[in-house]
Amino acid sequence: METLQAIKQRFEIIGNSVGLNRAIEKAMQVSATDISVLITGESGVGKETIPKIAHQLSHRKHSKFIAVNCGAIPDGTIDSELFGHEKGAFTGATKTRSGYFEVADGGTIFLDEVGELPLSTQVRLLRVLENGEFIKVGSSQVQKTNVRIVAATNINIFEAIKKNKFREDLYYRLSTVEINIPPLRERKEDIHLLFRKFCSDFAIKYNMPTIKLNDKGIRILENYHWNGNIRQLKNVAEQLSVLEKERLISDQTLLSYLPKNNQNNLPALISKDEGASFNSEREILYKVLFDMKADLNDLKKLTLELMQTKNLSDFKKNNEKLIQKVYEESSTNVEKENVEILSIDHKEKYDFIEEIKEIESLSIHDKELELIKKSLEKHKGKRKFAAKELGISERTLYRKIKQFNL
Repeated sequence: METLQAIKQRFEIIGNSVGLNRAIEKAMQVSATDISVLITGESGVGKETIPKIAHQLSHRKHSKFIAVNCGAIPDGTIDSELFGHEKGAFTGATKTRSGYFEVADGGTIFLDEVGELPLSTQVRLLRVLENGEFIKVGSSQVQKTNVRIVAATNINIFEAIKKNKFREDLYYRLSTVEINIPPLRERKEDIHLLFRKFCSDFAIKYNMPTIKLNDKGIRILENYHWNGNIRQLKNVAEQLSVLEKERLISDQTLLSYLPKNNQNNLPALISKDEGASFNSEREILYKVLFDMKADLNDLKKLTLELMQTKNLSDFKKNNEKLIQKVYEESSTNVEKENVEILSIDHKEKYDFIEEIKEIESLSIHDKELELIKKSLEKHKGKRKFAAKELGISERTLYRKIKQFNL
């Protein structure tokens, strides 16, 4: 059996981190078997190399190896691509077509982005994993296939299972052995090695001297978050190789090529179906905050004049309309409240100021929570009506209820 170092050289894998070595060793160990493998890891970490190792070191190496990007095939044609179809099975099916599972019989199929498969296709795939059987689209004849399935995903499968977007039984069939590829930020000792390899490759490709980083640049490179992992690192290396005239790259030059939105200040991601409801919800919160700000300014004005006035009668007369606006009560009740305000002693004036400061410190989170509680109480827990009143979708309201643990 080949050594770990020999496998790295054969498949052009660069790096010596513990996590990477463990992933390669697991791929080498399972290659002699036919058990299914699930490869997990963030986008751009190089998951596509592991299936090649598993195939080339197996007894299937002389048969076909087919890589399928499940996320790139439309839902309407994915079943036909994987399992084939009969002539006339659907509009445009002018002849019988063999699917990947038929073509790759005896070999290996790599299902990249398997988490993007529609639920109906997941059911068909489960049958292949259980007994090696499949049916072409538009056919009633059961066919057998002998393929080794290696799948990969960059999504959180357990979250997808909770949201009913991925079958739990399929996950356990796929992940007989699970191999995780660590992100680049957890392989700091490999980052500069990879960068140098990419720079050398681009120097040959574009017929120019190889670029190098100064010491500070190397430290910046190794401590950067690399959200796009190896793919992003390669992209930066190519940009520097092509665009920079100087072959010694300074730390300041390197920083100009790195996106500023590192891991601590990434923008919030909002799905398409939640975008409209988010905008509506945001507008409500802005309106509430603007109203609060106006009320607080009025209260501040009243408090300041109350503390500075010597003639309470003049204070009452000059601020009657403002008092009425703040308390939003009838003229009779306002008169009553005015008498009570005028009787406040010096200590109570400061208590009143502290109360205003407390109100002023309210956050958007607190106000949002208060609005949701009031609406739910008003509609006796009926989310549909509460969401309508708040101007948000029922789905967004449900998410907020879970978030605030209501």
